[in-house]
Amino acid sequence: MKHIIINVGRQVGAGGQEIGRMLAQDFEAKFYDRELLNLAAKESGFSEKFFKQNDEKKGFLRGLLNMQSPHLSGGSLYGSNFSQESLFKFQSDAIRKAAEEGSCVFLGRCADYILRDFDNVVNIFITASMDFRVDLVSKVKELDAEQARKLIEHVEARRAQYYNYYTGKKWGAAESYDFCIDASILGLEATGKLIAEYIRQRFEI
Repeated sequence: MKHIIINVGRQVGAGGQEIGRMLAQDFEAKFYDRELLNLAAKESGFSEKFFKQNDEKKGFLRGLLNMQSPHLSGGSLYGSNFSQESLFKFQSDAIRKAAEEGSCVFLGRCADYILRDFDNVVNIFITASMDFRVDLVSKVKELDAEQARKLIEHVEARRAQYYNYYTGKKWGAAESYDFCIDASILGLEATGKLIAEYIRQRFEI
């Protein structure tokens, strides 16, 4: 199996995590979603809890000067100046390190931008109708339709802000990706198979 990197961008509730795991299994690749937080925490010396609290949030270090010591697991910082972008840098370093070691599927976190200079990289974006996404989020989070819709809108606004801020590109815009697909048309399993076939043909696997 070739060393390939699959970056999956996704709308909330579009099934990106499920499809990403399918692709990882199909291509014998490691799957990274919140697992990246563990890697970044090890790189930085911060606790994983701190990364979880600030995951995919722009400007997450505004209150760093007031940060209490329990957030630190080691104390390793990039020199003495800890900027607003340092946490993003820790995570970026973890993504690049994982990508160098073998085939990977990365879910979000600007991996398409971070790994833009790597070979054998494919960038996917998964969308779906709002009804499909509301239904999925309602089931997973045990929310009613209105609560699910509000959660989707809130998380997507934060996710888009994060992506746009760190990449200079527009989150979800077709030109930022190699392959965009609506998962609500074929369903998650069939969508995963279609993406896998595209990747096989692209990399001649």
